[in-house]
Amino acid sequence: MKFSLQIQQQGYQTMINNTLQDEATRKRFIASITSAVAVNPGLQECTAKSIIAGALLGESLKLSPSPQLGHFYLVPFKKWERIGGKLQVVEINAQFVLGWKGMVQLAIRSGNYKHINIIPIKKGEYGGYNRLTGLFTYHPVEDDAAWEIAETVGYYGEFEYLNGFKKSMYWSREKMEAHASRYSKAYAHDKKSGSQNSFWTTDFDNMGLKTILRQLISKWGIMSIEMQTAFEEEDNADRLNLAPEYVTAKTIDDDRKAIEAKVYELTDEEKAEIEAAERAEAEQPEAPTPDDDF
Repeated sequence: MKFSLQIQQQGYQTMINNTLQDEATRKRFIASITSAVAVNPGLQECTAKSIIAGALLGESLKLSPSPQLGHFYLVPFKKWERIGGKLQVVEINAQFVLGWKGMVQLAIRSGNYKHINIIPIKKGEYGGYNRLTGLFTYHPVEDDAAWEIAETVGYYGEFEYLNGFKKSMYWSREKMEAHASRYSKAYAHDKKSGSQNSFWTTDFDNMGLKTILRQLISKWGIMSIEMQTAFEEEDNADRLNLAPEYVTAKTIDDDRKAIEAKVYELTDEEKAEIEAAERAEAEQPEAPTPDDDF
């Protein structure tokens, strides 16, 4: 059944009505999310419940679902379960993923920030970073066209509170690469198989920008309730083994290229590795209970 028909069912209408009290807001929400699903083949395979739940979270945070704005994305992830001794896809769910532009919006709305900025550092621009003082020496590439095509060597973020407190952070490209390889299973899969399922693979710079901003704000910034909610929702994906990474879906570039959500696939080799690991675990003796340790 098409999503445009599913969303009209009584159960989903009740779900929306209980969350959105204003009729005009409900109509706008239904129109926008129906449109988003209609142009995205990946979302069309997802459960209607997960799409609506993710979109309602974005709406509650007053973020736009438009890919052009890049506030948040609904990204399909396959849920695997063992059936009859084999790993099979049981459903595909849409997962709410906060975009770095949405993160900036939430930070600004808190009313605490005077200035927030993140930028990729191009080859020739890096002049040194003092980890103790946070002082970053920047030698800008003045030519815009040359800057656009120059190699990215790192990622820099900074903010300033209204009271004058400042903080900055810099990660090299190598450090960001190590972070992505450690926390993104999809990216590790891509590197191993040569596929392009992860947005780290297809849009590394925008992923790097979000990561540096999240690291900066989560460690040193004031986080509003809305921002904490968005972060926790992304962390839920980690716990559910859906998307164990602090990432965002591909951000639309200045040419407004169309976004197409990726669905993570397990290779036959990875399935075999999982099955072998499960057999080995099943053969291990039962672990002692806490009482047995004392």
